[in-house]
Amino acid sequence: QVQLVESGGGLVQAGGSLRLSCVASGRTFSSYAMGWFRQAPGKEREFVAAIDWSGTSADYADFVKGRFTISRDNAKNTVYLQMNSLKPEDTAVYNCAQSPTAYRLGRNKYDYTTWGQGTQVTVSS
Repeated sequence: QVQLVESGGGLVQAGGSLRLSCVASGRTFSSYAMGWFRQAPGKEREFVAAIDWSGTSADYADFVKGRFTISRDNAKNTVYLQMNSLKPEDTAVYNCAQSPTAYRLGRNKYDYTTWGQGTQVTVSS
């Protein structure tokens, strides 16, 4: 049974940066694609970014392209989300998730089988 633990969230001013981390334990981390999602109050959970098992292929939601970067370090069982040029509308709980596949960069929450508890990101204007 894999466990995912996110960290790195916090309060930041608009235009600032944060780096989220998600550490995995249990099932082999390096064999599976990973994703980041977010959920703002009163809104549905939405896709942010995904990365394949090797870190060579990634996909991003249009609203974060050019601002956020997903990466992973398989030696550390960790996936990262570097967030730059943050906007107030980026305020949400951010969750990492593990896919049951190595290559598929799913955009739907049902493409992922294991979730972390989330980390709060708040961007002030």
